[in-house]
Amino acid sequence: MAKRSYGGIGRALSERNFRLFTVGSSLALVGMWTQRIAVGWLTWQLTKSPAWLGMIAFADLFPTVIFAPIAGALADRIDRLKIMKVTQMLAMLQAIVLTALTFLGWIDVWTMFGLSLFLGIVMSFNTAARLAMMAGMVSKPNIGPAIALSAGIFNLARFLGPAVGGFIIVHWGIGTAFGFNALSFLSMLVGLYMMRDLYPEEYASKKGNIFRQTYDGLAYAVRHPGIGPMLLALNAVSLGLKPFIDLLPGVSDLIYGMGAHGLSMLTSAAGLGALSAAIWMAQRGSVKNLSLYSLCSLPVGGAAIMLLAATGYFTVGLACAFIAGAAMTVNGTSTQTLMQNAVESSVRGRVMSLYGVIFRGTPALGALIMGSVSEAVGLPAVFVAGGALSLIAFAWLWQRRAVVAASLEMDPSAPKEPAAKAG
Repeated sequence: MAKRSYGGIGRALSERNFRLFTVGSSLALVGMWTQRIAVGWLTWQLTKSPAWLGMIAFADLFPTVIFAPIAGALADRIDRLKIMKVTQMLAMLQAIVLTALTFLGWIDVWTMFGLSLFLGIVMSFNTAARLAMMAGMVSKPNIGPAIALSAGIFNLARFLGPAVGGFIIVHWGIGTAFGFNALSFLSMLVGLYMMRDLYPEEYASKKGNIFRQTYDGLAYAVRHPGIGPMLLALNAVSLGLKPFIDLLPGVSDLIYGMGAHGLSMLTSAAGLGALSAAIWMAQRGSVKNLSLYSLCSLPVGGAAIMLLAATGYFTVGLACAFIAGAAMTVNGTSTQTLMQNAVESSVRGRVMSLYGVIFRGTPALGALIMGSVSEAVGLPAVFVAGGALSLIAFAWLWQRRAVVAASLEMDPSAPKEPAAKAG
């Protein structure tokens, strides 16, 4: 048996399909973050507008709100691995087009908006399939460590991607950064095509009405005594805290006067904080006390982004970005792990797609609102408002902590009774 200091990391990586997924996604995620910082900086160069930063983030992320619930129902009906393959190919195509237009000098902010919108739609289906497929890649006791380790890989990429992106932009230009992302998709596609014999999961009926099944998944989540409150708290984090990442180009330039170099450092600091939190959670290998950790991350993250925009000291700003990144990862990873632990397999795709809606879509709305409002009141004021929202969510969820913990922190090796039925 692996030592406790490693938690479930060793157990999760001992499963072949999850190893393939982890290796394949590592380079692909670095490419994604490289493209994301390149898109943000190019947008800032073209417009010098926080509102446009918010609009581009909105185009990339908000389609999840519209399409992910249907995507979740689809992931409960057909092979999730096939959905992953198709969506990865389409995302690679978007990166290729973005690369070509940039090198040809045909790119403008509206073209970027359209391509970001296309990618947002594609990733709606990708996210639903990926979240639902996690239970097929690892045995049930290893789902929590696998989710935390995936979060660690994601946030390592958040740390490395901006550094790689900043280096590429400075030395070879923004178009090369987009091209690097296009090539990075190959690693993920190879991993997906090598996967075999996923763990069987109960699927919903293919004959049922997909819109009715979508509604049933929403009703299941709302009625669940733990999943519903956790999703509401995640909404507060996604609306008030997560948009600070998309507004960092403005923070770096307007508050700290550091330009692209400062943007790379701030984004990397947030990624390093998130990575540190993810590794800590992965080595725990248990769902015990996860709801408490998720709850406490709310005031910590809120205070960090308030101070980030209030101080003029770049070193303090880096520390705040680190803490905010860690807090958001603790919240998101805890929430996803607890939901995966409690949800019934036949409705997993639909319920986890709601997590995807909030995780990807709500920050887009928050970035749009915060970016637009900041044009009138300034970035510090909107960051304070975002932090305050997380404090309100903390106060609300604290009163329900016992019920939430009891319904979500069940032993994953023990049978459980369904909290609610879904068609």
